[in-house]
Amino acid sequence: MVVVGPTAAGKTRLACDLAERLGAEIVSADSQQCYRGLDAATAKPTLEERARAPHHLLDVAEPDEQLDAAAFVKLADAAIADIGKRGKRVIVAGGTGLWIRALLRGLLAAPGRSEEFRAELRRVQETIGLAGLHERLGHIDPQAAQAIRPTDRVRIERALEVHALTGRRLSELQQTHGFAEERYAPLFLHVAPPREILWDRIGKRTREMFQSGNLERETRRLLARIAEVPAAARVLKIIGYGEMASALRGTCSTQQAEERVAARTRRYAKRQGTWFRRDAGPPLAWPIDLPGLCDRASRWYEGRPG
Repeated sequence: MVVVGPTAAGKTRLACDLAERLGAEIVSADSQQCYRGLDAATAKPTLEERARAPHHLLDVAEPDEQLDAAAFVKLADAAIADIGKRGKRVIVAGGTGLWIRALLRGLLAAPGRSEEFRAELRRVQETIGLAGLHERLGHIDPQAAQAIRPTDRVRIERALEVHALTGRRLSELQQTHGFAEERYAPLFLHVAPPREILWDRIGKRTREMFQSGNLERETRRLLARIAEVPAAARVLKIIGYGEMASALRGTCSTQQAEERVAARTRRYAKRQGTWFRRDAGPPLAWPIDLPGLCDRASRWYEGRPG
């Protein structure tokens, strides 16, 4: 079973409710909650929530470590196998769509990162700008360009890189990959409250994050670690930590940081919603009928072979 949906939708609560009732354990599919010491901005399950059901793949990497989709799949496969050996049911829960897709369908057969090609792209970008790179992608792979925002440097570079190294369009590889046989055949539970409710939840969570002082404490520890291990600076891209770091450095006020976090989180939730409507189908009816959902899940588990 896979519980997906945008941030602040209530995935953790639903996964815990289901795990308690179904005797299941939870495997996290969140590319941010895997890092130790980053709890507040990632909305990591609390100690109380972890006590309700065993959680796996939380706190498995340091901020300076790179945990990608391939590493996640390897860890998740091992956790799922171990849970199954102990006769327990598995609930995969998270909002990182790429990781979930990789777990279910395997990794895209694409070349690895080329530092030489990326360096050349950066030099080209200095001349024509990121908009120029996106326009270039539009000539090479119109479908990929349409799906990638003109400001998304990472994905633009990756699409151009794949074409340069393979001679094939990224969109073509993705379409081929989409027909691959599933590694797991899950029951998808797509959680997505009405937008006004989701926006309210995001606002409340953001205010609590700032008012509790937890985000500031974690960011101070993170900045101290970055001073010793510069590679840890990569996690400042996680919504919340970069904004709080700016406030601590005096380049914006705390109020401005809070507003930016809420705005970025809403944009992120929109992108997640688009992804999961495509990969997981329409969301569950709201409010969620938990007893009915548990009955549906139980029947699904009972009907599975093995």
